[in-house]
This record gives sequence, structure tokens and C-alpha cells, in this order.
Amino acid sequence: MNNHKALSALGMAMRAGKLATGDEIVLKAIRAGKAKLVVLAGDASDNTKKKFNDKCSSYQVSLVEAFDRAALGGAIGKAERVVIAVTDVQFARLIAGHLSQNMEVDLT
Repeated sequence: MNNHKALSALGMAMRAGKLATGDEIVLKAIRAGKAKLVVLAGDASDNTKKKFNDKCSSYQVSLVEAFDRAALGGAIGKAERVVIAVTDVQFARLIAGHLSQNMEVDLT
């Protein structure tokens, strides 16, 4: 049931204007230091997974692979989304906490 809460929290973050969605916009948020947590769809292509894993690793941004593109898009009221960046630390902590109790997320 925590996954449902994570999707709900993503919707709240979207309504609060604290999300960036889409490949290039998320990359820009990562480079600018605005992304606190990146959520990547489990059904993303291998190239996309590698690109965001590498980018998040080099910029020290926490990345979690969760849901599928339809669930991510539905949670934020948009069409299918492969990658979402949370730009608010409090929302990032809330979402990461719901996704995995064991997840090591450095959201400083």
C-alpha cells in the first residue's frame, strides 16, 4: 500500500509545482542542482536507464526505479511519463520513504 501513497505524493507534488517531467527538462533540473529525487519508470529503455543512472550518479542525485510509465503519468494527471524529478526536499523525502523503507536516500 506504500506504493499507492508514493503515487499520491507524486500527485500532490505536481499540484504544488514541485516536479519536472520529461527527458530534457529532468536533465536540466539535475544539471542545475534542482532535482532532489529522480523517479524512473521500470519499463524505461536500457539507454534511458543508463543515461539517468549516470547523470544522477555524477551529480549526486538520488534515483529510484519504480512503477511503469502509465502509473507515473496517471499519478500526475499527464500522459505516460518515463522520468520525473522531484524538486522539493520534503516531497522527495516523503516519496522516497513510501517507496522503500530500506532505501538509502541522501536528500540534503
